[in-house]
Amino acid sequence: MGRGDLSDDEWARLEPHLPKNLGRGGRWQCHRRVINGILFRQRTGLPWRDLPTRFGKWKTVYDRHRRWSADGTWESLLRTVQADADVEGRIDWSVASVDSTVCRAHQHAAGAHHRLPRVLGRWRRPAEHRPDEALGRSRGGLTTKIHLASDGSCRPLAVLITPGSCPAPHWRSPRTRPDHVCGDRAYSSRRNRRYLRRRQIKHTIPEPKNQKVNRQRRGSHGGRPTGFESTTYKRRNEVERCFNALKGSRAVATRYGKRAYVFHGTVTLAAIRLWLRY
Repeated sequence: MGRGDLSDDEWARLEPHLPKNLGRGGRWQCHRRVINGILFRQRTGLPWRDLPTRFGKWKTVYDRHRRWSADGTWESLLRTVQADADVEGRIDWSVASVDSTVCRAHQHAAGAHHRLPRVLGRWRRPAEHRPDEALGRSRGGLTTKIHLASDGSCRPLAVLITPGSCPAPHWRSPRTRPDHVCGDRAYSSRRNRRYLRRRQIKHTIPEPKNQKVNRQRRGSHGGRPTGFESTTYKRRNEVERCFNALKGSRAVATRYGKRAYVFHGTVTLAAIRLWLRY
């Protein structure tokens, strides 16, 4: 077993949920070897064609990653691993923190074909396809932004990618409702607060100065001042530590793929690895 490969314990937890070979003739080659190849490329950031031969043909490894990114297999595996952890009581739902980070896009990430991609062997679009390919131009050039929700143990609950110049989205809570949500000023909006109140989720989000002035200017129509718990807000470092763990993978810290759904699959696989390790 090479450095960074799936351990026996990690493989035992992941294997039951992987796609099975059905019917005559094997459709899939060894899942463990191929996934180890995907993890090796994700950790090192090297081109697919430069994969060591111990992982088999590079095209097989790339096609498996692209297919599972397109048809939602990585997303399904992440939800399954999270569900297993929830049953074992290993998810800290006391505080869920949300934040975003910008990833520099490599020059090879630009120039995707304008025609719509499709799932291999199926006449439909990938699950996480974005027409803008999640590329935005900012001061540093082309960038992609990763929005993340993490639990109290610094592990990812939900992942969303947008162009780097895109503002913070309306964030929906994870599959299981947390007790508390922490976010920075970028997530301070009436829509977000109203959504959290409707779901009876307590939240700690600081109010920007311009929103505060606007509310005071409207008088009684501006509503009540937003509550803020400084002690709870200190726990927002948990999502920053989760980003730090995800960006330990070079293919996450820098985007190399042209297609947004492939990069989304790369980030999702990095999240799966964190859940398998801890």
